[in-house]
Amino acid sequence: MSLATGAAPRAGHDCKRRWRIAWVLPAVCALLPLFAMAGNPSPVQLVKETTSRLLTAIREQKPDIDRDENRLYALISDIALPHFDFNRMSRWTLGHYWRSATPEQRERFVAQFRQLLMRTYGHTLMEYRDTKIRYLPLLAAPGAQRVTVRCEAEQTGGNPIRIAYAMYLTADGWKVYDVLVEGVSLVTNYRSSFAAIIHQQGMDGLIRALAEKNGEPDHG
Repeated sequence: MSLATGAAPRAGHDCKRRWRIAWVLPAVCALLPLFAMAGNPSPVQLVKETTSRLLTAIREQKPDIDRDENRLYALISDIALPHFDFNRMSRWTLGHYWRSATPEQRERFVAQFRQLLMRTYGHTLMEYRDTKIRYLPLLAAPGAQRVTVRCEAEQTGGNPIRIAYAMYLTADGWKVYDVLVEGVSLVTNYRSSFAAIIHQQGMDGLIRALAEKNGEPDHG
């Protein structure tokens, strides 16, 4: 069983392309902390502002990125990834396997899972950096602690891709904990492929497979 790296559950080039775009856009659309913003703008406003911040930085630093792709990873890490809840995403992705994992295995998995997503962003962000995004009205009750930011990503020669970011409010601001593409959950997509590897090779086997995919040694 190969690792899922942003491909959709169904086969086909178009499906893979949709998931690759979807993995880029969460990085582009990650949120700034709510309480750091004067006037408490809506989550949609936060998404737009962070989108502009990241894309502007990428365009300005493209020559540096072309020379060293680690610069792209640094931008993603600084601007986007801190606003994802990787612990929660990891728990939901592993399901009951998270409960049976040791604390040390959990730590190693979260680190490798985060790096996997980072590499996916880095390998596709430049290709889709000019993708146009249309934001839809936020459907949430006043004071809601959980919201879904919906948008549509244009693609050449095809219908827009519907993407939704599930977020919840923490003391540090809004955090992304799942991404849905055309109604399909990213957490669910990874869960099936990771479960197959765990069934065959155990938790340590999955972590080693992720480390190999990331090009990093696993010291567990």
